[in-house]
Amino acid sequence: MPITEILERNARLYPTEISLVEINPANQPETNVTWREYNLIEASGEKYRREMTWREFDIKANRFANLLFTRGIKKGDKVAILLMNCLEWLPIYFGILKTGALAVPMNYRYAAEEIKYCVDLADVNMLVFGPEFTERVDAVRADMKIDDYFFVGKREETPEYADNYDQMTYYCSTVVPPVEILDDDFAAIYFSSGTTGFPKAILHKHESLMHACRAEQAHHSQTHDDVFLCIPPLYHTGAKMHWFGSLLSASRAVILRGVKTEWVLQAISEEKATIVWLLVPWAQDMLDDIERGAIDLDDYRLSQWRLMHIGAQPVPPSLIKRWKSVFPKHDYDTNYGLSESIGPGCVHLGVENIHKVGAIGKAGFGWDTKIIGNDGEPVKPGEVGELCVKGPGVMSCYYKNEQATNEVLRDGWLLTGDMAREDSEGFIYLVDRKKDVIITGGENLYPVEIENFIRKHDAVKDVAVIGLPHARLGEIAAAIVELKEGASLTEDELNAFCEGMPRYKRPRRVIFADVPRNPTGKIEKPKLREIYGAKSLVASQNELI
Repeated sequence: MPITEILERNARLYPTEISLVEINPANQPETNVTWREYNLIEASGEKYRREMTWREFDIKANRFANLLFTRGIKKGDKVAILLMNCLEWLPIYFGILKTGALAVPMNYRYAAEEIKYCVDLADVNMLVFGPEFTERVDAVRADMKIDDYFFVGKREETPEYADNYDQMTYYCSTVVPPVEILDDDFAAIYFSSGTTGFPKAILHKHESLMHACRAEQAHHSQTHDDVFLCIPPLYHTGAKMHWFGSLLSASRAVILRGVKTEWVLQAISEEKATIVWLLVPWAQDMLDDIERGAIDLDDYRLSQWRLMHIGAQPVPPSLIKRWKSVFPKHDYDTNYGLSESIGPGCVHLGVENIHKVGAIGKAGFGWDTKIIGNDGEPVKPGEVGELCVKGPGVMSCYYKNEQATNEVLRDGWLLTGDMAREDSEGFIYLVDRKKDVIITGGENLYPVEIENFIRKHDAVKDVAVIGLPHARLGEIAAAIVELKEGASLTEDELNAFCEGMPRYKRPRRVIFADVPRNPTGKIEKPKLREIYGAKSLVASQNELI
């Protein structure tokens, strides 16, 4: 059963119940009344709380699907979504799926050239984008093979080459599109990247999406009475697949556009949220604010909040110990996953296993796991090897990249590239990444891409980018920069040069030193981590004192 049928079921059974709420705290009126009481108030011309019923959700999806038909979109075509989190995001996603086309969510942090690269790679036929991306789309539109653009924003801000989403869908039919969609049909393309920094297009079928729904509900026991607070970006499989538990249980979800502690707690309080998914830095910020007295928990209604879960990066056990001291009644859980495995849940800790904090867990609902050595055979418990997963959520392939597909898919098993070990009770612990990807605050950074950019500076002879431990973000990117003989360059000057990259890719530390290479010419990154890693951890811990 495709997930579009779940939406249609919810619209039939719960037509007037709220499915989605969007809160934009930046537009909150200057008043002490609750957000819910100000549902219709506009501040600075923008509503800061909007909501949508299940019937409205399905109608909006149908209207967009029927609009796409008028533009020639058909089964197998690709429609890209480039939006910040908003109330329109999911109806647009489902509208694409209802046509039989593939939804292609895109990272809102992509620079203009990255947008073009991904559009070309995925053979995108149409782009749906918001006002935050107009300048970037403008910069590369002439070079992209796209004829149709839809703009999600104010009518007067719509670029001349695009049609306004609200204006064009208003008069479209609300009838369910007459398209047969099967579990084996292709549904979506998500993007990932290797250490080269070039994104790969990950192809998934409807079966993958539906399995993500079942796994999420099995792991977190969503009922019709739950309320899920969604903060991370919907373009990512993490946020969307956690929301799929709400879809399957027909329960309400709240999209919060901002992560300040007071905003999160106010949303939980006013919207009566029961489940919240956080990234490690956000949880740490909340605890810091609470422990130093900047936040008084007595100001909020939090008794209904039953579950906090974390993903996207390794979770420090000390963080969960702190969390449980502040919120002793909360269940805690963590999930491990990849976009290639339709996001979180292929490995799952389970709320009953909090005594195993530090582990990522065991095989998730419907999944199998194994850890293999270099010979491809399973290693013994306690030994380190590469984690492999198998289940209905494994990608079909890397789109148009047979070589890369063959490197990670073997007899139905997905080789994750993560090194892990399994203890005597079957719990899996991540040890290291096989590749040099840096995970900072839940986001992946790719050293080679950053190195190639820095090497463009005239004063730079060589550069190595490594991940250094950081108490709040997990890791930060550090650039070890070797200068040409006689050249001079300050840290401020290099930071100014790096402003040519997106902010999240810029190194947070710059170290001027020699870059060691082995006899074959490869940078000796383990040696650099050994030299600078311990100092970095001490420094980052001092930031939290």
